[in-house]
Amino acid sequence: MRSAYAHAFRRPVVNTFLVRERDRRRARELALVLLVVLSLGGGVFAYIWIHLQVLSTGYRIDELERELVDLSRKERQLRLEAAYLASPSQVERRAVQELGMQPPALEQVVFWEELP
Repeated sequence: MRSAYAHAFRRPVVNTFLVRERDRRRARELALVLLVVLSLGGGVFAYIWIHLQVLSTGYRIDELERELVDLSRKERQLRLEAAYLASPSQVERRAVQELGMQPPALEQVVFWEELP
């Protein structure tokens, strides 16, 4: 079967002297598209980074507030314990039990008026 273009003969094309010119308009368009894509990408990257920093700072603030509440509770507990241990009845009880002290006898008491 013969081709529809059988009557056309092929001649080798010699284009060794052809030089393709660069399309300056196309290069400018490519540079402009690249600039737009990079600036939009940079904006999105900056927004995501700032958003992540805000989230991280928020979590840190929550953690520090929780720690502040815990430390305030501990401080209140320690103040109550210090007030309890500084009460005269507790001081007397610990002096008798831990140090073996006894209440003074009447002969051992020196009154203020008796001092020289």
